Amino acid sequence: MYNLIQAEWFKLRKDRSFRTIPLLIIGAAVLLSYFSVQNVGAGAFIISKFYKAEVMGFNIEMIKLFPSILAGFFISGEYAMGTMKSVASSGNIRMRLYWAKLAVFSIGAMIIALILPFVATGASSVISGFNSAPDWLFLAQTTGLYMLYAASFASIMAVISTIFTESGKAIGFLLMFFVFFDELLYVLSSKLSFIEPIWNYSVFKLVLDLGSIRTLDGGQWFTLLAVPVLTYVLFGLLGSWIFHRKEIK
Repeated sequence: MYNLIQAEWFKLRKDRSFRTIPLLIIGAAVLLSYFSVQNVGAGAFIISKFYKAEVMGFNIEMIKLFPSILAGFFISGEYAMGTMKSVASSGNIRMRLYWAKLAVFSIGAMIIALILPFVATGASSVISGFNSAPDWLFLAQTTGLYMLYAASFASIMAVISTIFTESGKAIGFLLMFFVFFDELLYVLSSKLSFIEPIWNYSVFKLVLDLGSIRTLDGGQWFTLLAVPVLTYVLFGLLGSWIFHRKEIK
């Protein structure tokens, strides 16, 4: 298993999309910081408010959309190139192959989740002339949760990318899914009572509550942590089952 993870990590580091995505996010973080400081003025700029009001909302979209692109190339792309067929026929157990790829892909998604919060915080501090200090505890708590939710979203992306065998189709479907599914689920939950608990206890809803973590009680914290872990395990098992039964051409 360790050798499989090492091999997948090597492939991830060589993946062009994984090299490009961080650069795009860094550029977006610097631009967001610059225009936000210019909008209110360096003297009135408060980093903690900027982080909560703007960075957190942007980062939720980042951890859903950019890993979707990475999944298309890193997972679905290997079917089109024949890499997955070669690996699957090498004698390794398919379950191990899937979990190794999912583990490394999840690490990639978690790395993506860290970039915007830290770069935007650092860039805004420099641009504003260090007039205010970041709320380091809140930053650490939320980035840790971003990593957890990025991994849970990654498990969903891995299932969809395993179903599709072309990177273009996988990326297109994943982007559409993560742009519209949470809105669709929210609308359905307001119309159909049996869907409401599904929405309330889904990673799509709970990730929106990260900004209010300081007002949560113990039970709410447990839900916030347990749901993404269970989502990761369930979709990991589903994906490994699909991969085990999939005919790889």
